Amino acid sequence: MEIVLTCLAVFAAKVIEIGISSIKTTCMVKGERKLATALAFIECLIWGFVVSSVITSLSSNVWLLLSYCIGYATGLFVGSVIESKIALGTSTISMIVGDEYLAKVEEHLKNHNQGYSVFDGRGSKGPVHRVEVTLPRKDVKGAIKKIRTICDNNVFLVSSEVSRFTGGYGVRK
Repeated sequence: MEIVLTCLAVFAAKVIEIGISSIKTTCMVKGERKLATALAFIECLIWGFVVSSVITSLSSNVWLLLSYCIGYATGLFVGSVIESKIALGTSTISMIVGDEYLAKVEEHLKNHNQGYSVFDGRGSKGPVHRVEVTLPRKDVKGAIKKIRTICDNNVFLVSSEVSRFTGGYGVRK
């Protein structure tokens, strides 16, 4: 029974450690250095505990190794899910819309106090407009869904992460 509890403890600690590691990495990339530093400290504490539990008995107990490996993999998955929910950072949505949808898209963006830029162009089926919007990453999924609805799915959308920006109307800083 003791080995089962030890395996569960190693698994749980590894899930937490790697989950924290995933979020820490994202924080570093997004420039959240203080939060990344605090998370690194917690990650290191947990790692020290887990390694001391596993290394001393690794050669004699394959269950600890499996608990460690499964915890690592699960932690990576859990960390990525948590990070996607937190959705740190800023993104840009670039959309190509036809004449018939431009006014509706602009009205929606104005009603939501969202800054945007429109560039006129030509596509394979005639005149088109590229609309650029910069917004918090956590709002991208909902914005894309709404724009697709407004345009009856007749829109080409690309979203990408923005590493740095300055200025702009309606951009939350």
